Amino acid sequence: MLEQITNAVKKHRRLSLPFGRSSIRDAQSGNVPSGSSPSPSKPAATLDWNIESPPIVFYGTAEDSSGALFSRQMVLSIEDESVQVESFEATLSIHIVHKQPYQLDCHDCQNETTELDSWKLLNYSTTLLKGSHSFPVSSLLQGSLPPSIDTPILSITYEFKAEAVISSIYSDSSSRIKFERTLPVKRSLPEPFDTHCSVHVFPPTTIKARANYKLVVYPTATNNVTLRLDGLMKHNVKVKTVDLWEPKMLTWKLEETIKSIAPACDKHNASAQAATGSGNEDEKGIVRVEKRIIGEKQMYEGWKSDFSGHEGIVDINFDFFVNRYAVNNNSRVRVLAYAYDLKTASGTEVTHSLQIELIVSKKYAPEGKAHLATPTGTGRTLGMHFAVVMAGHPGGGVSWENEAPPVYEGVSPSPPRYNTGEGVDHRGLPTEYDDMRVIDAQRAMNMNGTGE
Repeated sequence: MLEQITNAVKKHRRLSLPFGRSSIRDAQSGNVPSGSSPSPSKPAATLDWNIESPPIVFYGTAEDSSGALFSRQMVLSIEDESVQVESFEATLSIHIVHKQPYQLDCHDCQNETTELDSWKLLNYSTTLLKGSHSFPVSSLLQGSLPPSIDTPILSITYEFKAEAVISSIYSDSSSRIKFERTLPVKRSLPEPFDTHCSVHVFPPTTIKARANYKLVVYPTATNNVTLRLDGLMKHNVKVKTVDLWEPKMLTWKLEETIKSIAPACDKHNASAQAATGSGNEDEKGIVRVEKRIIGEKQMYEGWKSDFSGHEGIVDINFDFFVNRYAVNNNSRVRVLAYAYDLKTASGTEVTHSLQIELIVSKKYAPEGKAHLATPTGTGRTLGMHFAVVMAGHPGGGVSWENEAPPVYEGVSPSPPRYNTGEGVDHRGLPTEYDDMRVIDAQRAMNMNGTGE
């Protein structure tokens, strides 16, 4: 029995050796046991940026906007003692993805990339020491450029890419460090001071609708509409009765229309036909049109009716807004589904309209007793259509040319120095308030003739 225990202990010790003393010897000799992976090496350099300019917003229409400033500081952080940087470049591009391309299996038909600006941050091979090194990049984006959008037909994104090719002193091969960011670009229009008035008539009835609303609407805000209906009563003089129309239900819909041309790439351009309906005979491709409802609501009450007069009046006041969300299975964040109004030379156009449907029911009542109205079983649907422009809310932002930053001549990084006649620098010294009070008291005594 004792011999069996001794053999088991010896066997256990032999099994534990690969994880004990032998592993220490392997580590000292540089050998890694099979089945284990070495720890990842620390990168020789990293790329990041510091944001200097505000978010990219085009203030005003595409014809009037002066553009937006894009300014960043690229920071190349060297982790080793020194690194040889062979090249360092950056680009800013606009990327259009056609989700319904001319040719489904063609990458070039699906993707369009246009370079807006580029920077060669290092023109020659340079050795950089350990630490952070800044390289400025800046550009003025034209106000005629479209804002960022993501629709069922296409998406427009602004992409910034930077790449540095480096070689470490510990390795003969070079490596590439990449930095990529997507820049959100918006278009903002000022809120109009006056409301737009639109009048609709509905023959053969005498009903007339007058709507007051703002032409510019904001997707993240509530937008108001004031609707007045008159001509809702018809007087039957011979039988001394009145026919009147009463609202039963109001439905408003905010509709978005996206139109674009799916162009043919160079490979498929020879067999492509001109895009009919695009307005440009030289443009080859397929016209894509998509309509979607981005906001909708039904109302069964909330209006004020007045049938005591001669015509009959109904006042309706309601807010409309975006209440549909985009479907994104990769993100748990709910994002409102909308796109800003835009129109490009390549044929892409996004427009919005507010559609109102009002169901009215016909009733009859004795003259002067509208509250005793009886339904006739007749109804009508009054449809109205109002064009609106969707843009970002301006908030407190202003265009870059309207900003007035202070301009100083010869401003140093440190505060100015205040020197006395003896050339003493008092910068950084605390103010002696006690001495100031003593001096003021002494001056007062001298003025009153009570001191010397």
